[in-house]
Amino acid sequence: MFKSLSTGAIGVKATLNEGLAYAKAAGFGGLDVSIAELAKVVEDRGASEVKGMFEEAGLKIGAWGLPVAWNGTDAEYAKSLEGLSKLAAAGASVGAFRVSQWVPSSSPERKFRENWRWHLERFRPICEILKEYGCNLGLEFIGPRTHRVGKQFGFIYTMDGMMGFCEALGTGNAGLLLDAWHWYTGLGTLADLQALQASDVVYVHVNDAPDGVDVADQIDNVRTLPAETGVIDLPGFLGVLNELGYEGPVTVEPFSQRVRELPPADAVKETAASLVKAWQAAGLK
Repeated sequence: MFKSLSTGAIGVKATLNEGLAYAKAAGFGGLDVSIAELAKVVEDRGASEVKGMFEEAGLKIGAWGLPVAWNGTDAEYAKSLEGLSKLAAAGASVGAFRVSQWVPSSSPERKFRENWRWHLERFRPICEILKEYGCNLGLEFIGPRTHRVGKQFGFIYTMDGMMGFCEALGTGNAGLLLDAWHWYTGLGTLADLQALQASDVVYVHVNDAPDGVDVADQIDNVRTLPAETGVIDLPGFLGVLNELGYEGPVTVEPFSQRVRELPPADAVKETAASLVKAWQAAGLK
């Protein structure tokens, strides 16, 4: 697995070229991308030049976010789905095969089983299109209890629940966007992780949680950089992923206001340092 930078996840606005420069300077091994921007560069300058840009920077391509209005109206969904093939083809042409999307842990209108069926109907066509281009979809469960309290109907909020959903899709190219935060707040254990196979994990997010807050009271958008507090067992988390043989990107998603307020280069540098610290704590090279 490799350390990947998502500039958007730390509040840094950057073009592809700027992102490559930031990631290279800070010592990352990869860069997450905007598929719309990537596809435009491929169209204008060719796949070989894009590959060359990453090779020159010494970086791998991380993941890209799903560009489909999967939870919109039927018309919005259908229209956005039409453009997925072209974007997936562009991604595949440069080796960008990892796609990510989070899934809400509650619904204002659908009870669990109805919502399960609805999500299958929306995500199965997406996965079928992605599969044509060798792309895998990583789906993220949202763990915090605070995300479900006061909501009308609950939905998937654990790793096992999302794995069951991916199995039910039946396309063979859906797996986990495994976020340490959601694993922790969903009361996951190392034994849960050890039950996985490397192929079950499409993409990984890491972070840490504020100290002095009970796990049941953690708020989703109030986090810290990896290894900043030690609340989340990142050495165990990363250690198991390494043992499983996961070879994909590991991206920091801290939702930290302090980090967002730093100058861009400083935010990237501090994010990289936190990831190195987590890597070392896990005994990884």
